[in-house]
Amino acid sequence: MKIKSFIPFIIWTILIMILLGLPGKFFPKVPNFWEWLSWDKLVHFVLFGTFCFLFLWGVKKQNILQKRHYIIAGIIGIFYSGLTELLQHFVFIKRNGNWYDFLADVIGCFLGLYLFNILYKKWFSKTSKS
Repeated sequence: MKIKSFIPFIIWTILIMILLGLPGKFFPKVPNFWEWLSWDKLVHFVLFGTFCFLFLWGVKKQNILQKRHYIIAGIIGIFYSGLTELLQHFVFIKRNGNWYDFLADVIGCFLGLYLFNILYKKWFSKTSKS
């Protein structure tokens, strides 16, 4: 595998850890499930959606993309989102990890996989018609 194909993914992975590890104020407790939707969750969707998207983009650039790579990207995304939440809870100063953020991260991962799949099919159908 060529590491060069994964440079955007690696940079994004480091950026996520930096952003989620920066000291910040504690977020207020969320009283119920429906109030968990906020701008904070949108940030989590985007961070981890982009994370999975860039992983698949790196695989695609090597012309080895298969269905199993979607599963691998999802597993890596879920693992990394869990890791960041655990680090926020136990290691990072003035940060708190929570299940709602983890859920937003996982949903973001699946949205990134879905978006990549849609764009890849559009790209693939254009190149196969040429």
